[in-house]
Amino acid sequence: MELQNKATSLWGDFLRVDKVQIRTFHVTWFAFFLCFFAWFGIAPLMAVVREELSLTKEQIGWTIIGAVSATVFARILIGWLCDHYGPRLTYTWLLVLASLPVMGIGLAHDFTTFLIFRILIGVIGASFVITQYHTTNMFAPNVVGQANATSAGWGNLGGGVTQFAMPMIFSIFVVGFGTTEAFGWRASMVLAGAVILVTGIIYYVFTQDAPDGSYKELRAQGKMPERNKSAGNFFHALKDYRVWMLFFIYAACFGIELIIFGTLALYFFDYFGLNLVTAGMVAASFGLMNIFARTLGGVFGDNFASLWGLKGRATWLFMTLFVEGLALMLFSQMSVLFLAIPTLLFFSLFTQMSEGATFSVVPFISKRSLGAVAGVVGAGGNVGAVAAGFLFKGEMDWHTSYLILGALVTCASFLALLIRFSKADEIEAEERFDSGFTRHRKEAARKHLEVLGVADEEIDKIKVFGSREAHALKRLEALGVDLSDVKFKHN
Repeated sequence: MELQNKATSLWGDFLRVDKVQIRTFHVTWFAFFLCFFAWFGIAPLMAVVREELSLTKEQIGWTIIGAVSATVFARILIGWLCDHYGPRLTYTWLLVLASLPVMGIGLAHDFTTFLIFRILIGVIGASFVITQYHTTNMFAPNVVGQANATSAGWGNLGGGVTQFAMPMIFSIFVVGFGTTEAFGWRASMVLAGAVILVTGIIYYVFTQDAPDGSYKELRAQGKMPERNKSAGNFFHALKDYRVWMLFFIYAACFGIELIIFGTLALYFFDYFGLNLVTAGMVAASFGLMNIFARTLGGVFGDNFASLWGLKGRATWLFMTLFVEGLALMLFSQMSVLFLAIPTLLFFSLFTQMSEGATFSVVPFISKRSLGAVAGVVGAGGNVGAVAAGFLFKGEMDWHTSYLILGALVTCASFLALLIRFSKADEIEAEERFDSGFTRHRKEAARKHLEVLGVADEEIDKIKVFGSREAHALKRLEALGVDLSDVKFKHN
């Protein structure tokens, strides 16, 4: 059942926080930003942690794997919880509960306890699924790709900001307050966890499940299926081969991003001889591309769809993923800093555009199983990160590890070409896209006409055509057809 009153514009109403769709968008991406910040907050401090806890290279490899392993199961479960209880309650409880291990890692005293907390912190990565789920609930098909991509991209930005912000917070404790380094990294993580806890409360207060209210209210009004049907929807999603294609595709883009976040600062520290803060700043440049790169993936996904339908979205996904793989292989061969950094940024651009392109496809796989599809595909990213992590725990040179990953990504890109949609899916998606586009044009036209002083009753008489009808009318007009007799079937 399709939710009603979704927003048809993102950028045009970007500051209209009085509208629940826009307010939810802003709270959602900011919550995800903080989750990502805390999730990888320890990564830029690993050089200090490694020395204090006397960690070996193999043990560091296990912590990298541990950081993304629990998220696999959490993301699958969280999708079902969103369908069952709604995104608002699900996100609130995730933030509150996940804040505990973020703060608790300050109690770690050896490899075992550090690894346990590192694994538990990984649960916070499930926030991504709720972010995509919630924005899909709030935005119409004509803008859902860019809304999903922007909320996720700006959330992922936290993984870049934390690369330089955590070393700075650490320095404030050590240099500014004169604490020991052992206390400094622990206090930094406690601070990050406390912010997450407060954000959970903010999320509950300022958002709602859907444009028209909570899931509980909508079910009581008969506008949504009952809770007991959500389990069936979950298994329905698991039977769709396209879900598993996207599972592996997301492993090849978001999974790669996760492993880069976990290794990049230490990579520049060890292989390029940079100090802790400088290595963090360079590593941050990879994540900071999220401020626009993932949005571009969603925007182009929507644009390709307007021209070539759902097949266009899948084709765009193939293109971005293919270039991502080639760029990673090129980056792995860079041995001087002034060449490594621009290559890293080019690789980052296509990695994050691939993620945005993936989740411009996800909302069209299954309307009734949105949470399940988002959860399984999101889990794929972490499966990819876990698998990639094994390349970094042995004696293999990290240059070679990155080269192998790039080759695997290039091969995985061809999976996007195997994603097919039925004719009925294409027609439905086109109609939903056109409906959202038409509503957006009506709202924009009303604003302009109201400014010009046109009466409401006159505005209501004006007929606004959607993209397909408008295009057809232009062609007919160019051919000299009398448009007064033209009627469209659905009218």
